[in-house]
Amino acid sequence: MSNNKSAIETMKYRQSIRTYDTKKLSETDYQRIKEYIASEDNLIGPFGNKGRIELVQITNNVSEKGIKLGTYGFIKNPQVYLVGLCENKTYSLLEFAFTFHKMVIYLTELGLGTCWMGGTFSRNSFEREIQLSEGEFIPCITPSGYPQQKQRVFDKALRYVVKADNKKPWDQLFFDGNFANPLDKTNAAQFEIPIEMVRLGPSASNKQPWRILLSEDLQKCHFYIEHTPNYSTSLGYDMQILDIGIAMAQFELACDELGIKGHWKIADPGLELPNSLTEYMVSWTMD
Repeated sequence: MSNNKSAIETMKYRQSIRTYDTKKLSETDYQRIKEYIASEDNLIGPFGNKGRIELVQITNNVSEKGIKLGTYGFIKNPQVYLVGLCENKTYSLLEFAFTFHKMVIYLTELGLGTCWMGGTFSRNSFEREIQLSEGEFIPCITPSGYPQQKQRVFDKALRYVVKADNKKPWDQLFFDGNFANPLDKTNAAQFEIPIEMVRLGPSASNKQPWRILLSEDLQKCHFYIEHTPNYSTSLGYDMQILDIGIAMAQFELACDELGIKGHWKIADPGLELPNSLTEYMVSWTMD
């Protein structure tokens, strides 16, 4: 991405940071973030949907407008929030999460902490802070700042509760030719590392709803979602669609680094699905 750092290594070590140092962002880092989110190229998804990201500087959880931005105690000492805005439509959400996660990896490369938040924040307070355009809503935010070296007991307990360090094995997530055949790493060919990056990616409540099916000719990776019933119905949008956008970003960043050329396409192969909760989303096709 930038800074000549390995995105693959960054994705391997990145964790959600909920406790930050009280030190303000350096002017250099602040300007880098502003420049990143001002670039249209960083905001447009693979199919042309564009969201926006607003940078909000805060002191003691209060913005410069004097609005207290609430995260129900989940976040301590953030120095800024990056607030995502897009339309509440399936592919708008998918593409927005794709661009937002690329920004998250960029911030991680800068040495800043991040934490994807889709439900554990007060939307009302952020909606008062940000002027929403017609049709926009806030699907997610991330706090940011310099990570505090010693994380709170609360943070460790939360990682334990959501089993943040427990990633599902390949045979539950990835498939070879059809959903009856789990994909073995040795058969993943050039896609082994990109697929592993998907496996390591963050997801809401660590549900890991992504499923990938590798085509028999090893030229395509079809991405599916296995919905968790009623997961985010109270929020008025399907939060797990964001997870598939995250998976796409993890996959593409690894492909870019490895020199694997390809592109995203919506072309359902029409394969038999394993259950009624599984839905086709998008495919990566080799160039």
